[in-house]
Amino acid sequence: MDYAKTAEQVIKYVGGKGNIKSVAHCATRLRFQLRNNDLRDEEAISGLEGVKGVFLTQSQFQIIFGSGTVNLVFAEVQKQLGTLEVKEDEREEKEGNPLQRFIKMLSDIFVPIIPAIVAGGLLMGLNNLLTSPLLHGQSVIQTYPQWQGLAAAINTFASAPFTFLPVLIGFSAAKKFGGNAFLGAAMGMIMVHPDLLNAYQIGVAEPPVWNVLGFKIAAIGYQGTVLPVLAVSWIIANIEKRLRRVTPSWLDNLTTPLLSILITSFLTFAFVGPVLREAGNLLASGITWLYNTLGPVGGALFGLTYAPITMTGMHHSFIAIETQLLADSVHTGGSFIFTTASMNNVAQGAAVLAVLLLTKNERMKSICSASGISALLGITEPAMFGVTLKLKYPFYAAIIGSGVGSAYLAWTKTLAQALGAAGLPGFISMKPEEYGHFAIGLVLSMGVSFLLTVIFWKKFGLDKAERVEKKDKADQTQPAEKQSDVPDASVFVSPMKGRVMPVEQSADEMFAAKMLGDGIAVDPEDGTVYAPCDGTVSLLFPTRHAIGIKADTGVEVLIHIGINTVQMEGEGFEAFTEQGARVCRGDRLICADLDRIRAEGYNPQTMMIFPEGKDLEVTVYANEQGDEKTMAAKVRRTQR
Repeated sequence: MDYAKTAEQVIKYVGGKGNIKSVAHCATRLRFQLRNNDLRDEEAISGLEGVKGVFLTQSQFQIIFGSGTVNLVFAEVQKQLGTLEVKEDEREEKEGNPLQRFIKMLSDIFVPIIPAIVAGGLLMGLNNLLTSPLLHGQSVIQTYPQWQGLAAAINTFASAPFTFLPVLIGFSAAKKFGGNAFLGAAMGMIMVHPDLLNAYQIGVAEPPVWNVLGFKIAAIGYQGTVLPVLAVSWIIANIEKRLRRVTPSWLDNLTTPLLSILITSFLTFAFVGPVLREAGNLLASGITWLYNTLGPVGGALFGLTYAPITMTGMHHSFIAIETQLLADSVHTGGSFIFTTASMNNVAQGAAVLAVLLLTKNERMKSICSASGISALLGITEPAMFGVTLKLKYPFYAAIIGSGVGSAYLAWTKTLAQALGAAGLPGFISMKPEEYGHFAIGLVLSMGVSFLLTVIFWKKFGLDKAERVEKKDKADQTQPAEKQSDVPDASVFVSPMKGRVMPVEQSADEMFAAKMLGDGIAVDPEDGTVYAPCDGTVSLLFPTRHAIGIKADTGVEVLIHIGINTVQMEGEGFEAFTEQGARVCRGDRLICADLDRIRAEGYNPQTMMIFPEGKDLEVTVYANEQGDEKTMAAKVRRTQR
């Protein structure tokens, strides 16, 4: 893959350098803030090598490349953009509702420090392997004492990111709030200073007390806390900014840092810290109590909704809660968020692997092979946005699988003891005695997701969802003279799979007599109705047995499913579009239950009619091959 060329094309298709306000990246996605989102060409970007999906959320345009690749593409994009200003302006910060802005704030603070937290979590899992009684009731270091030093060293390495978590959060949060990041880090250091009583010893030892002008302040540290350091970072950033506005420049570098640290420190230990420490403990305990109280039902609900939550970006807010759960694992037992995320990730991966086996589309296979493995290892965005959401039903299968696996883990009270890669590698974050339950949860999630994807694929004919992409490729390679033999010709394809015949052969006398216009009749093999052309849905009957489309060429087309099926009053019909919606040829429009139609005594034969109007020749093909062998009819509409 030529990363420089890909970066150049990405910049071009998002509207050029002048249209880019800022660009960043996360584990899998390039994230653009564009001046005008209408200038982006999603279709062209989707066709670039390495791109697994694109989407627009909260005014941010995101391109999914996948783990590893995104870093290399981002580096080239940055290089080609040169000195582009990457700071977001005030108007951008105010976009979205308060909840969206809050979630984005948490995301911007925690995403940069995730690698450090994950590294600590994985090392903690490795320490668990060395110290847990796995070998006939003895641990590895008991069996091999020469490894005790290694275990002790790994334990120190593992605990450091959590012990000094306020330093990491302080740096990232102060920077986000517009203050000096190093002052935020300094406040984090003060909050975990070794002269303070360690937060993990609260209730075990008496803390030292500072007597300040008659006020007694408990000198207790904030190891492993989240809420206090977030508030403290906001406070010091705002104090610093206000001091810089009023302090003479010749005093600024001397007094502003001094007063910022001094004022914030006293506020931290006297008021803000104690209150928010208790709030964080109550939050962690409350969520744990709720999860344990609801049991399997709570697990199922959380598993079902985890993927939709991930789509909104709200899952980043879980990092703060999860860190608190793990920091207070003596009382909470561990994190159910990690185990639920693991069930969700492997379910998405299993659904994608099912599509890999079922699809005949080579591009889709390429996307599935990479994104499926990525999801099993903990990164789901390429799988969701590139495959399951695109086909819809595999996404449903995945969230159901996630719900089943999460319900089992909630029932068995299986909790993670550390952060790590949520997926198949998640074993290292579990206690060894819980490996069995965790494995069963993974099998349930993957098995249900895979099986339902196969069932949905066959039931709803999901292979047809790839027709649009095939059409686009065919249009690019087809000779220009073959695309339109007649200057004003319009080309359509049959809306259903089955035997296609002229409308004169319809079993309905009214349609056969062309009283509504010329067209075709189809004896359907399955009940899925697809868009026969690119256009707009001009009419959707409330009973969903008929739909009208106005093609981009101006031609009106009416699709009537079954004969006299209006009397079914919509029973047995499911619509996948709505009036006014934009559709492309091959898009799924309606699914009709043919067996039910027949059971009700009606004929499922479907008609596609071109209402009378100006003189125009319409060519209809039985499928998308578009050659003489597959031509179903040439319809001549004449004005009366």
